[in-house]
Amino acid sequence: MKIFLDTASVADVAAAAETGLINGVTTNPSLIAKSGAKLDETIAQMCDLVDGPVSAEVVAQTAAAMIEEGKYFAQIAKNVCVKVPLTRDGLIACKTLSDSGIDVNVTLCFSPAQALLAAKAGARFISPFIGRIDDVGGIGLHLIREIIQIYDNYPNLETEILAASIRSPQHVVEAAKLGADVATIPPKLFNQMYQHPLTDKGLDQFMEDWNASGQELDLKSTSRKAS
Repeated sequence: MKIFLDTASVADVAAAAETGLINGVTTNPSLIAKSGAKLDETIAQMCDLVDGPVSAEVVAQTAAAMIEEGKYFAQIAKNVCVKVPLTRDGLIACKTLSDSGIDVNVTLCFSPAQALLAAKAGARFISPFIGRIDDVGGIGLHLIREIIQIYDNYPNLETEILAASIRSPQHVVEAAKLGADVATIPPKLFNQMYQHPLTDKGLDQFMEDWNASGQELDLKSTSRKAS
């Protein structure tokens, strides 16, 4: 499974990129607005930090304006992925941009029917919002399962399923078990994925025992050749 970082913070992307575990980045107008940063500058900086796709979301409402914004974003860097909403105009924009060779992430997906249309429009990614479905009493992971089933029935559909609105490490695990191609997660959740109290406890015990042994490693010494 690919892991994207969902953030508008260039610093968070830089920190996560150091691990070598991040495959891309997603942003949205809300995240950008809260950051106070300039959208195009933020996207350009993120594209320099990761090799994978960086989603830049349009703010236009009409297909023509979305296409214009999408083409503008696409010229910022080769790894920009234009993000459009799953509306009628968004699907029209997706088809036009995809046909011109621009990668598109269709966002705010809440039904398998929407996901089918996005795939037919040539979307590189479909972003089902599983956490928001959970918030209103549904089961977001069921949507992931249904989209996978539909896409698997038609091998010519190459759209990747990007699990979005993820609220916990367990959401990531369950989406991976179902076969989602990507999970996009906020920096805090990314850090939670490698943290575990038993890991910390075990490491503390290892270090205590090692320090008590009185041994030291001489890393500057010449390694002995195997006989």
